[in-house]
Amino acid sequence: MPSTFNNRLRQVILLLLIVLLAVLLMHQLYIFLPGFLGAITLYILSRDSYFYLTIKKQWKKTTTAILFIAGSMVLIALPVYFSIRLLSKELSGILANQQELLADGKIVGQKIYELTGYQLMTDENILTFQKQAAAIIPSLINSSAAILSNFAVMFFLLYFLLKNGREVEKFLRNFTPLKQENIDMLSHETRSMIRANAIGIPVLAIIQGIVATIGYWIFGVKDFGLWGFLTGVFSMVPIVGSAVIWVPLTAYLFATGQTGHGIGLLVYAAVLISNIDYVVRLTLLKKFMDVHPLITVFGVIVGLGLFGFWGVIFGPLLISYFVILVKIYMNEFGTPAVPE
Repeated sequence: MPSTFNNRLRQVILLLLIVLLAVLLMHQLYIFLPGFLGAITLYILSRDSYFYLTIKKQWKKTTTAILFIAGSMVLIALPVYFSIRLLSKELSGILANQQELLADGKIVGQKIYELTGYQLMTDENILTFQKQAAAIIPSLINSSAAILSNFAVMFFLLYFLLKNGREVEKFLRNFTPLKQENIDMLSHETRSMIRANAIGIPVLAIIQGIVATIGYWIFGVKDFGLWGFLTGVFSMVPIVGSAVIWVPLTAYLFATGQTGHGIGLLVYAAVLISNIDYVVRLTLLKKFMDVHPLITVFGVIVGLGLFGFWGVIFGPLLISYFVILVKIYMNEFGTPAVPE
């Protein structure tokens, strides 16, 4: 009896130390969490092709892993780099002409005051805007450094995941205290959700951004490239989506007397920009986006706060995990229903 108690005590102490070290490591490495999540995403997306080439075709693991990393850089890192450059360039041009921007803002504010009686462009609001505008560029520089660091972590970890993927998966299977059928269910759900969100949501954002950019160009919106890019980014935000961008732009066109362009953009945005994602979901991405809309909406809301950009992928996965873990619990420990 004393021996059993001592073994239990040692087990509890060891588990507490493991949890304490895990919490400490996560606290220190939290800034690199997007890089870890990105590496897991890329590994799941490329594992089948990698195993086919290295096992069936007998390609060398190191060379194949480097080729996959190079392809990931072309598909992900380069678009992000050019997006940041576009954003920095356009914002620098806008901030260099703050007086023109404030003049346009006062026109819009006056129109809003005439319609609603609410004074938008007060002296305090203008001063706050100027302070925030001055902080945008340093903020972009800091975020660019964080993005580059996470890209380095992501590709470094992806290399080792690809080379040792089978061993890692075997370890996780042995470590998970579930029945084999439930482990298979969890594995299948993980692959399905990550593929659906990692491929589907960015493709939808790109298409919606391109459609919006064309509309802004047609109807004479200044800096249409910048606003189209922001429309694509905000299309990933649940509920409000791209309307955060095109509604104020439409209001600006009406306020500055460009009524024809305002009506045209309003119709274009309501018909095309807002509905293009439904068309793409039903056609091009039907096999990737077979996910309940509520899981996507609430998952993205939860994920963006927890994981930043990668929350678009891993937020819905968390909710899906919650549902599937309840099923697994009932399968592992539930009492079978007695037939009538």
